[in-house]
Amino acid sequence: MNTNFCTLCPRHCQQPRPQGFCKAGDEIEVSAICLHQGEEPPISGAGGIVNIFFAHCNLQCVFCQNYQISRGVVGDELVHFRGIDAVVDEVARLLPESNGLVGFVSPSHYSSTIPSLVEAMHQRGLFPTTVYNTNGYDDVAMLQQLEPYIDIYLPDFKYMDRELAQRYSHAADYPQQAQKALREMYRQKGSGLPTDDRGIAYRGIVVRHLVLPGQIANSIAALDWLADEISLNLHLSLMAQYNPLPGATLPDELNRTLLPKEYQQVLDHAEAIGLVRGWQQELATASRYYMPDFKKSNPFESK
Repeated sequence: MNTNFCTLCPRHCQQPRPQGFCKAGDEIEVSAICLHQGEEPPISGAGGIVNIFFAHCNLQCVFCQNYQISRGVVGDELVHFRGIDAVVDEVARLLPESNGLVGFVSPSHYSSTIPSLVEAMHQRGLFPTTVYNTNGYDDVAMLQQLEPYIDIYLPDFKYMDRELAQRYSHAADYPQQAQKALREMYRQKGSGLPTDDRGIAYRGIVVRHLVLPGQIANSIAALDWLADEISLNLHLSLMAQYNPLPGATLPDELNRTLLPKEYQQVLDHAEAIGLVRGWQQELATASRYYMPDFKKSNPFESK
């Protein structure tokens, strides 16, 4: 086998970088490093988490809110940090202002670089709690290599429906791959989410699920699988922030926001099956609050 072929995520692209699906090269490209308070309370807290937003993505969902930096070739104007040293320099600048956590956002296609990033931070005297903030489409062998370097896993569990996974994220095998990844994360961390005296987590898993308009059956199936196959003690973040992107070419069913009755149906089901640990969003504001602009140094700052 040609060793230039990338095998970092389940796509196992039969092309060398940057010719594969994600278009990422070997050197890490980062579009933003900023203090972010939009994560779940035990992860961002009042002081925020230092989030590293990697350019490119191994899913490229049609509805992605980070579309500026996730799809295809990312322009130089949207890549503000290249290489480990530049990233660690900015983390060192921001970490004292934070709650002491660093998040790797959409890191799957750069997962082999995470150990070097963490070790470089340690060499600089930085020992943050590390958060692997992923879409869930991860290779189990890579997750096993990351075990000593990641404190908290923050994965999405997007789909139980193969057709939806293909239609929206170009990955019909997403359900089976994400399930294997979630089992591995659970093996490593268990279902607990211990926190310090500030209420800030330092180990564990939080699973996210974005409720999509018109796809309640998919959400219910995802919750049932988590309850039956992982743990009822899992911390679950049920998100209502879906917002159709202006000018995007979307399937007709995604050209609207989530209805209150749809979100409530999923919340009710989670409670009914015993998935009661975790968080929900305020539907009235979520779809507007989580729309970043990566042309800014802090994509989430107010306009």
